[in-house]
Amino acid sequence: MERRTRKNSTRYLVITAMLAALSVVLLAVGALFQVLDLSMAVIASILVIFAVIELGGYYPYMLYLVTAVLSLLLIPSKTAPLAYAAFCGFYPILKAIYEKRLSRLWSWVAKLLTFNVALGILLLLAVKLLALFTPPIWMYWLLPLATPIFCLYDVALTRVITLYLHRWRSRFSFLHK
Repeated sequence: MERRTRKNSTRYLVITAMLAALSVVLLAVGALFQVLDLSMAVIASILVIFAVIELGGYYPYMLYLVTAVLSLLLIPSKTAPLAYAAFCGFYPILKAIYEKRLSRLWSWVAKLLTFNVALGILLLLAVKLLALFTPPIWMYWLLPLATPIFCLYDVALTRVITLYLHRWRSRFSFLHK
């Protein structure tokens, strides 16, 4: 039994490392093509969903941390890595926790609060660190305009999770041997 557990933990660690490498590559592609930076951060977050469902435990956290650190260190354009590190990377983990432990109403409240706090911190850091003494007017409209987009993102993630569980999961049977 101990050997099987060690074998599975090694397999899960290797899968986590491969997912982290793929996530960094996706974020690098997003940084290379500036139009795709937020899209690639969202796609990299789908890999975290895969880790939450299939690996569980601390592996999704490891995937998030390794991807965030490596992408912030290695990728010259920081938009995609910052979007991943500030929200897209850890949100699938929190989504699973919220939806598992809270009712539907309270999970939405927690998700909206998490998003707005993360976006507010990013805007505050942008104003303070980039020395924007007077923030542009569009920054004041970003929070109320971004919230409906976040709701669409959350619903889309739920659809991707459902699709994965019902149609694609059987193709990843190598994880359960």
